[in-house]
Amino acid sequence: METAADVGEEELLPPRSSLVSDDYEDVEEVEEQGGNLKEPLLEHHPINLRRHAPNNTSQLAIVGSNLCPIESLDYELIENDLFNQDWRSRGRAAILRYVFLKWTFCLFIGIVAGAVGFFNNLAVENIAGYKFFTVSDLMLANKYWTAFWVFAGTNLALLLFATVITAFVSTAAGGSGIPEVKAYLNGVDAPDIFSLRTLVVKIVGMIAAVSSSLHVGKAGPMVHIGACIGAIVGQGGSRKYGMTCRWLRYFKNDRDRRDLVTCGAAAGVAAAFRAPVGGVLFALESLSSWWRSALIWRAFFTTAVVAVTLRALIDICERGKCGLFGKGGLIMYDVTSDTITYHIADLPPVILLGVIGGILGSLYNFLMLKVLRVCSLVNEKGRAYRLLLAATVSIFISCCLFGLPWLAPCRPCLKEDCPSMGQPGSFKNFQCPPNHYNDLASLFFNTNDDTIRKLYSSETNDDFQKSSIMLSFVASYVLGILSYGVAAPFGLFVPIILTGASYGRLIGMLMGVNSNLDHGLFAVLGSASFLGGTMRMTVSVCVIILELTNNLLLLPLVMLVLLISKTVADSFNPNIYDLILKLKGLPYLEDHAEPYMRQLTVSDVVAGPLRTFNGVEKVGNIIHILKTTGHHAFPVIDEPPFSSSPVLYGLILRAHLLSLLKKKCFLPTCTLSSFDASKQFVADDFAKRGSGKHDRIEDIEVTAEEMEMYIDLHPFTNTSPYTVVETMSLAKALTLFRQVGLRHLLIVPKSSCMLAL
Repeated sequence: METAADVGEEELLPPRSSLVSDDYEDVEEVEEQGGNLKEPLLEHHPINLRRHAPNNTSQLAIVGSNLCPIESLDYELIENDLFNQDWRSRGRAAILRYVFLKWTFCLFIGIVAGAVGFFNNLAVENIAGYKFFTVSDLMLANKYWTAFWVFAGTNLALLLFATVITAFVSTAAGGSGIPEVKAYLNGVDAPDIFSLRTLVVKIVGMIAAVSSSLHVGKAGPMVHIGACIGAIVGQGGSRKYGMTCRWLRYFKNDRDRRDLVTCGAAAGVAAAFRAPVGGVLFALESLSSWWRSALIWRAFFTTAVVAVTLRALIDICERGKCGLFGKGGLIMYDVTSDTITYHIADLPPVILLGVIGGILGSLYNFLMLKVLRVCSLVNEKGRAYRLLLAATVSIFISCCLFGLPWLAPCRPCLKEDCPSMGQPGSFKNFQCPPNHYNDLASLFFNTNDDTIRKLYSSETNDDFQKSSIMLSFVASYVLGILSYGVAAPFGLFVPIILTGASYGRLIGMLMGVNSNLDHGLFAVLGSASFLGGTMRMTVSVCVIILELTNNLLLLPLVMLVLLISKTVADSFNPNIYDLILKLKGLPYLEDHAEPYMRQLTVSDVVAGPLRTFNGVEKVGNIIHILKTTGHHAFPVIDEPPFSSSPVLYGLILRAHLLSLLKKKCFLPTCTLSSFDASKQFVADDFAKRGSGKHDRIEDIEVTAEEMEMYIDLHPFTNTSPYTVVETMSLAKALTLFRQVGLRHLLIVPKSSCMLAL
């Protein structure tokens, strides 16, 4: 039967992206980006699509685990008789409830994300702070070996704890989580990435890992944490625990869950950096593949709630109730003067910073990818190897952080309050005599936030030596790459900011009197250049930097250095998150078409054979096709006697077919059903279950007598699927998939005599 072909989003990727099999049996189909690449027009010879290694869930590909299915998300609105009747039955009150609940969910996400972000900073500052105080006291008592063993042992215990709970409780919590969130918002649903278990492990493991003196950060995990909060809120309740009601069923679909996950991810950035506008722009520029104006309002509202929540919680710390967290700076640096002036003569060093940032950033991505490949080979050997790798990395980093400061000379205190008095974030005495400090130890024996604050500080040009800043840059660059191979929850954002600040301040010191810019300002621009060189973000990073430093006067220089560094780095390799996403095995649909796609049509890339259903189909045929294929949707064709000629009636989802089989509303003969579908079914019967939870055909029991019965598919078929002719270029189809957020696309013959529509 020469009818329609169903093309999935995965098909539209360039050849450099891996083609992966479906999450059911791997037969006659290639699925990517969660969409299904299926049936060809039979008059065309399908091209030979080369299959690569089977797909893992993204996070498991790094830490090593069993193969696991990946399914795509349905963002399209289903238009069939049942759902249309359900929409018509909703009154104004139901619509108002839906709108009110969605805004309420955004409010809840903002409050929880803000509270979690505050708690994370509070915990890290206190755990790491007490560790550094203990080591400093031992150093002052000349108990150097005891200080080292306490420092290294504490770091080892914290990192092993983070690795153990990740390996044994939720491997999905490993890494930053940003690639997983990006893939989800692109249409891929990897199991367990947003579960409650993953959320708890992410929070606890991240606190332990960041406190262990690894060169890692909290920002990436906060994006994943915010997305987890949004996904859990968007589950539409839980039947298992009796936490559901009629109102919540409106959110049991991928479309609303995607909106809440987007708001949650934006809230995570806002909570990590206290940058509400930057959080919205980060989600827009770097995470989401599909956006609309209503989502901007909701995301902005969510991040505003985060900012208010953080401000309220910080007020508590100002009363002295937060331990070593002090007055709760919460990564707001306030580092530059309000009277910054710069001239044309200051632009060459700024341009130089952009070029250096692009080169170092692309090299950082290259080395990171190589290290992750090696660490993946170790991690996938088993949990014991993951712990051994974590222990090795922890001991090596502890030795570097404790040993390198011995190379730095002691410097006398130049201020009345000597910076070695032991206050949180202060300079460190280390092995120096009284009234002296070790500037390199002051960079290593503080939390990352305090170290960045020191490097950003204005009017501190004489506080650091060139050799110490050089050693700090090399150590941050190398240790940041090595740290990310450990299977524990942490991110890249803060280490990249720290590394960029180191070489930025070094460039400022080397410029000397040839530039009027403060060394702290050079550090800020260095961070911007390194962020642009590794992550390739411009607008969102620019706004985040401005919100971090609380100084709008930096805007022109930050814009310039970001544009230069991104342009330079793009000529070498993609951004770091895209590289990790590809390494983890998650299918991802790019936002641009490759030139060769203009030369191909959609009919050139489909694979077969075609699998279709009649409008009234035999139960046995449905079960056979569901068991022997992995397709997630099937064209429904009306043929005589239900139509004078073959007609494409629409598209029906596998999930809906499984629901029909479970309900067992079968017909004894091949006739149109006489019952009203809205009386036999409700829309909730076809609602999408929580992320990673799917029905299986193997779990449905049907008797031999029922196998000979029929199902009328007409009331449950989407009668308005997206359909294109076979001559559409692959590039144009890619644009359609991205801009509309499709999962399935029907290809029909150009000749009208072959298929009536």
